[in-house]
Amino acid sequence: ELHFMKKIPSGAEASNVLVGELDFLHQPLVAFVRLTPAVLLSGMTEVPIPTRFLFVLLGPGGKAHQYHEIGRSMATTMTDEVFHDVAYKAKDRADLVAGIDEFLDQVTVLPPGEWDPSIRIEPPKNVPSQEKRKMPGALDESSSHSKPEKHSGPELERTGRLFGGLVLDVKRKAPWFWSDFRDGLSLQCLASFLFLYCACMSPVITFGGLLGEATHGHISAMESLLGASMTGVVYSLFAGQPLTILGSTGPVLVFEKILYKFCKGLVLLLLHRKGESPWAWGSVCSPLSTKLLNLVFAGRGNRFCPNIQVVFYWNILNFGDFIEQVGAFPGKWLFSMTDLAPRPSIPPRYPGFPPCPDALFLQECRSLHGEFQGPACGRNGPYAPNVLFWCCILFFSTFVLSSLLKKFKTSRYFPTRVRSTVSDFAVFLTIVIMVLIDLGIGIPSPKLHVPHMFK
Repeated sequence: ELHFMKKIPSGAEASNVLVGELDFLHQPLVAFVRLTPAVLLSGMTEVPIPTRFLFVLLGPGGKAHQYHEIGRSMATTMTDEVFHDVAYKAKDRADLVAGIDEFLDQVTVLPPGEWDPSIRIEPPKNVPSQEKRKMPGALDESSSHSKPEKHSGPELERTGRLFGGLVLDVKRKAPWFWSDFRDGLSLQCLASFLFLYCACMSPVITFGGLLGEATHGHISAMESLLGASMTGVVYSLFAGQPLTILGSTGPVLVFEKILYKFCKGLVLLLLHRKGESPWAWGSVCSPLSTKLLNLVFAGRGNRFCPNIQVVFYWNILNFGDFIEQVGAFPGKWLFSMTDLAPRPSIPPRYPGFPPCPDALFLQECRSLHGEFQGPACGRNGPYAPNVLFWCCILFFSTFVLSSLLKKFKTSRYFPTRVRSTVSDFAVFLTIVIMVLIDLGIGIPSPKLHVPHMFK
């Protein structure tokens, strides 16, 4: 045992294969167990090394030889270097099955009638490297000499008919259309729905607020939400890509801002000059109805990324008004109210401050629709301290809490189903928890105003 132990490298872990028969079983029971961390099971292995994997096969009586051969096959599979990586990183049964299929594709099998088992095969002098098998999409030697495939798929082949490719695409997806809805009726899909809801709503509302500021309320969050919902529903139903996030982006914001300035300079109504929509519809349908779609690649959209970054960086540098407000922030903490009838009967509530006309409480000033003035006041009232620091805390806390809940699946607390459910709803639970904390603390963090009705 000591002589054998010296030949085993440090840090080695064992895989135990256990097979057996039980009279009360009516069908085989198979389990592949990965222990975290590895556990030293005394009496299981020939040498005292920790066990990482357990393969257990139990079945009804009368088939002991078959169970033994299955155990031998599984032990041979565990000696493969590539299957090691699959077993360590597998998250479900499908990953293990894929690893076994890959091993069977690469294994060399000798037929029993063509080889004498008493003759031993000498081991190779140089063991071939298995790095090529670990590369994603690696091809074997038999397929490497095959004819290269075309870049375009069958949906991009020319049909000779107007919108022929679109019609064929709909026909190909029609048999699986209703099954997609049936497959979505699961708890894990519900977690994806909630995550996509937050992922789609966040950019739409954010860019909607920016559009409202750029167009002075002509196009705001409600219009962006309506447009994104309509296009998202149509795209998800017919494009076959329900996980794609659609909504307003940087180029849309820049275009609408330029169009608003153009209409304002020429004294034109913005919503009456929205003639670019038919042009956009025509530019999309033209390649869709012809063979020009083959010339459109997904990589073309990446060319807009540098332009978007330049525009956003330019807007960041144009913070002249903000810098002036910050520079005047340490000034006098005063707020006054104008455009209201004088109320001489109200005594001054802030005797320490210099006298200001109609000094009222903040709530009274807002209820009377007063206007805040002074270097220490903003649009909605006096500046609140610690808002920026609190927003940073919310940002980092959301990221940390979401990561912890996502890793909760691999922890050792609660049953497996509970841990899996919490991990699936990690992002949504994090958002709900942090929103409740923000409301409970009471610090006036910036929030986007969304109208209650569409008008």
